[in-house]
Amino acid sequence: MRKYLLPIVLLAVFEVIAVALWLMMDNAFYLFNFSYIGASVALGVFLFISGNKNARRITQLLVGLYMLVYLGLIRGENMQIEGFWYYLFTGVFEAATIHYAVAKIFGPLLFGRGWCGYACWTAMVLDFLPHKVPARPRKKIGWIRYVAFVVSVVFVAALFLAHVGNIERIMFWAFIIGNVAYYAIGIALAYAFKDNRAFCKYVCPVTVFLKPMSYYSLLRITCDHDRCVECGTCRRRCPMDVDMLDDSRKRQNGTECILCLECVRSCPRKAL
Repeated sequence: MRKYLLPIVLLAVFEVIAVALWLMMDNAFYLFNFSYIGASVALGVFLFISGNKNARRITQLLVGLYMLVYLGLIRGENMQIEGFWYYLFTGVFEAATIHYAVAKIFGPLLFGRGWCGYACWTAMVLDFLPHKVPARPRKKIGWIRYVAFVVSVVFVAALFLAHVGNIERIMFWAFIIGNVAYYAIGIALAYAFKDNRAFCKYVCPVTVFLKPMSYYSLLRITCDHDRCVECGTCRRRCPMDVDMLDDSRKRQNGTECILCLECVRSCPRKAL
């Protein structure tokens, strides 16, 4: 049972969050929401430990489709970064604000960029494309994500400053249009750079929140150097170009790790 301790701990953490928000907000939705997400993540980790090669994909679909279809399209919540700014500017601590606080601002202190590997509905689609391993060196165009981040703030701020009516409806359509744009850009970049995760590396504005907190993440992949023979397989298999042989927090592209565990799966010596 010891090897299944991680999924048990993850489920427990999400249950604590679920119960706390349920009691604080007096809304049973939060109990269901975070219990479901926690159970989905725990299931994926459990299946991975059990040797299921599709473990992470199963969690991606369970969480990604729930966020995109149920929360976004059915409930009309803008779960993109524009929705976060919208609720933040209105002073409402719910929906996207809570989601960002747990998954993308404070949560990464515990599980790094696990959101990107197991729950993002954009990456959920991109990971099915053929270029799972980057075929070319990483480009130095990560600055684009900061431009996209600023544009998202300016867009929502402009709506408030212009006193535009029915902003909530605009946010719903912004969610739909934004997702269409994300998928189109993500797929185009994947084929142009032969890298499924090109969108995550260069364009996604959410990483502006994720990267600083991920630097201090408690849950990290480290290397047992007594077992490692430095064959380089883990580096070649990593979709985010992380140097897994360096255990320091300053390792190359360290804050890009999405905990996909492809390096762990591919290591011939089980050193990771």
